[in-house]
Amino acid sequence: MSIKEILAKILAYFIVKKTKRWAVSPLNTQKKTFKYLIKKAKSTRFGLDYDFKNIKTLKDFSKKVPIRDYEEMQNYIELVKKGQKNILWPGKPLYLAKTSGTTSGTKYIPITKDSMPTHINGSRDATLHYINETGKTDFLNKKLIFLQGSPVLADENGIKIGRLSGIVAHYTPKYLRKNIMPTWETNCIEDWETKVDQISAETLNQDMSVIGGIPPWVQMYFEKVKELSSKKTIEEVFPNFNLFVYGGVNYKPYKKTFDKLIGKKIDSIEYYPASEGFFAYQNTQKDKGLLLVLNSGIYYEFVKLTDIEENFPKRYNVGNVKLGINYIMIVSTSAGLWAYNTGDTVMFVELNPHRVLVTGRSKHFISAFGEHVIASEIEKALADALMSTSWDIKDFTVAPKIAEGKGLSCHEWWIEFESKISNKELQFLEQKIEQNLTSLNTYYKDLVDGQVLSHLKIIPLKKGTFLRFMKSRGKLGGQNKLPRLSNNRIIVEQIKHEIIES
Repeated sequence: MSIKEILAKILAYFIVKKTKRWAVSPLNTQKKTFKYLIKKAKSTRFGLDYDFKNIKTLKDFSKKVPIRDYEEMQNYIELVKKGQKNILWPGKPLYLAKTSGTTSGTKYIPITKDSMPTHINGSRDATLHYINETGKTDFLNKKLIFLQGSPVLADENGIKIGRLSGIVAHYTPKYLRKNIMPTWETNCIEDWETKVDQISAETLNQDMSVIGGIPPWVQMYFEKVKELSSKKTIEEVFPNFNLFVYGGVNYKPYKKTFDKLIGKKIDSIEYYPASEGFFAYQNTQKDKGLLLVLNSGIYYEFVKLTDIEENFPKRYNVGNVKLGINYIMIVSTSAGLWAYNTGDTVMFVELNPHRVLVTGRSKHFISAFGEHVIASEIEKALADALMSTSWDIKDFTVAPKIAEGKGLSCHEWWIEFESKISNKELQFLEQKIEQNLTSLNTYYKDLVDGQVLSHLKIIPLKKGTFLRFMKSRGKLGGQNKLPRLSNNRIIVEQIKHEIIES
């Protein structure tokens, strides 16, 4: 065992012990974080606007500081972007993380000297928990790769601007720098397809042990490696690849495809990172859910998904949340975000310690007919249906189809398969997904049973369709993700246009 492995085990022991201390007292941990945030920011522009000096309790905060999304914070962020100091947090941020969604414009999320460590420590602590639980450390001596955006940063008014994954790349720990792939030059390549080609070539003959990234982009990398090596599985190319690290996208719909691609079952660690903060991570291989990080300069509030449209929705904290309810997560952070609506929906699966499942996005749902189907239901319905088949998928999205004239409306599932499947096979899959979805969502079941909706319809797509779609919108690779579902047909109509054009 190397010195690096021994030190890692020692550090892992102390980090796990430290985690247990704050995890067993969640509300007290959050109160300490809250007091720190309010005290630190009371003299900022935002702190003065919202009378932080007179905020003493969590209840005071929820009364004085309204929930807001990015658009409602944009006036403050524009001042930050212009280089003005003490707007949302003391001084100026170190970075602005550039992020965008498929249906929204570019956002600039501040990252400060105080918040930057939370992005780094989260992934570190997740790895150390894995080491402490499994005893596995040999991967530290082999090659690792994290598929990420370019670390090249712009500079505007003394603030560095770039993608979060590119920003984080500048903070690779010294003890890992010799192990990290690809080369810095390759990582700086902006064009995603060119980058994947180069990464594949560089790593082909390396002893890869850990591979990380958003599943659809890692899948693209795996397929390129297979092509270059002429091997049948990733295991044949990288026999010591035993740990997959991912975040941003639910892995379950991809797992079957990944198991086949890799050729063996491997361990995995899930992160819950975002430009707004590193919120949670998988701290055990045994229990479901991700440990909510409560001691990292983030104060969490939660609003029931069903209440978010109310003028003054009730706000919950870690002391009064319940299991099994879909909440929208609201955060206040040491980067200067205040009662900020992340748009993410989570469900608590354990309260001692606090573990969550990421169930989707508040803006990504289908309720065109009153069914309110969310991403986690869509993903589970498909994943469970595929378990009984040999078919593999590349990606998918779901949208409502409103009937014109005679006939019933329905949900359309636009699915890209790895290989062509017959009409009979499509019908079988439609039936399996329908069975699963009706068992998961009673509103959807009632609409189908009441013949308000017809049975769902699968639209099979040629291999490469989603790749072309994302590329055409400049959202190929990195942190970009295809929305699983939407309450309108904007995305699928754009995809249809791509198909016609190609």
